[in-house]
Amino acid sequence: MKVILLQELKGRGGEGDVIEVARGHAVNFLLPRKIAVEATKGNLKQLELRKHNIAKRESERLDSADKIFDALNEKTITVRARVGDEGQLFGSVTSTQIAEALREQFGAEIDRRKIDVHTPIKKVGEHVVAVSVYRDLKAELIVKVIDERTPVVVPAPVVEVVAEAEVEADTEAERIADEVIPADEAVPSDETVEVDGLQD
Repeated sequence: MKVILLQELKGRGGEGDVIEVARGHAVNFLLPRKIAVEATKGNLKQLELRKHNIAKRESERLDSADKIFDALNEKTITVRARVGDEGQLFGSVTSTQIAEALREQFGAEIDRRKIDVHTPIKKVGEHVVAVSVYRDLKAELIVKVIDERTPVVVPAPVVEVVAEAEVEADTEAERIADEVIPADEAVPSDETVEVDGLQD
């Protein structure tokens, strides 16, 4: 039976694709869930009229997918876990924990089902997992597992250094101004000054 996909169907196609499926699969799953419609003459005619909009939406999806891929591929996230002897974890790191770490550290909302942990992560160290971004586009993410008892290193405050630098710059500017126009020779703002016969 031929159907027109209304959204992406993993491994089969995307919105607007016409595919052949088993009748039972279409009637019991795809059609009731509004994933597809039957490829009738009327629906195929409507598809032709909608192709421009479908192409535009697909282009937007691809742009968004490329941005997510660039943000995640070969990046490292840190996951804290309970560690026992010789770096062995109590349990293993789950895709849910990785999704939460992505949200906290990158602000990325990734469905845990799109995170493929090849082999269970049961030791501290770095592990590579695949994140399905869109269709066949997958990012390789490095998951660094550390002991939850490891203290969090807070970087030295930058604000104080910047504030001190600004104070030094202000003091230097005042010193230069005093050298150019000594304070006792400065012209009061309410007096007029003649310059080459003109008045200000």
